[in-house]
Amino acid sequence: MTSEYTEMFLKEAHQIIDGLDKGQIDAMVAILAECRAKQARLFFLGVGGSAGNCSHAVNDFRKIAGIEAYAPTDNVSELTARTNDDGFQHIFSRWLETSHVRSDDVIFVFSVGGGNAEKNISANIVEGLKTAKAAGAKVVGVVGRDGGYTKTVADACVVIPTVNGETITPHTEAFHAVVWHLIVTHPDLKKNAMKWESTR
Repeated sequence: MTSEYTEMFLKEAHQIIDGLDKGQIDAMVAILAECRAKQARLFFLGVGGSAGNCSHAVNDFRKIAGIEAYAPTDNVSELTARTNDDGFQHIFSRWLETSHVRSDDVIFVFSVGGGNAEKNISANIVEGLKTAKAAGAKVVGVVGRDGGYTKTVADACVVIPTVNGETITPHTEAFHAVVWHLIVTHPDLKKNAMKWESTR
């Protein structure tokens, strides 16, 4: 017998799908297509579970969409050195400065809250986005709750609807993957065939 929690969780996921802003998704596709056309770079920012999503997304955007993509959190040595020397708040801003982030580049944020400097929640994302915007880079994101700082500065942003205050984090992090897989396989971005889809 299916448990009450399982029924609830999957029902909520269905409600979230129905509530996604499809216009924002298409706007992100257009921004990323322009990024590729200009041979610019795509940088993924996220912490915790979202950092894991960043690693996976880097693979997909490089392999499937043919976009030069990176995630600062993939380099543990640099991440911990910058945390030790500059503080965790500046791990992304210093990384982007060293990468000479420029106006053609795109920053892609995965976050549950989107960053909030006043509450000291994901302040590293806030500082990273300040650096990116100062350079004129575009910002896109998939975030939860009210979108936080990411939503306020993004050129396109999907806010995962909150349908249950007790499951904001698992739903947001799960739908990071739903949205980025939609984007990377969109006809305007997909460049290379995937293994199982191309095997008959």
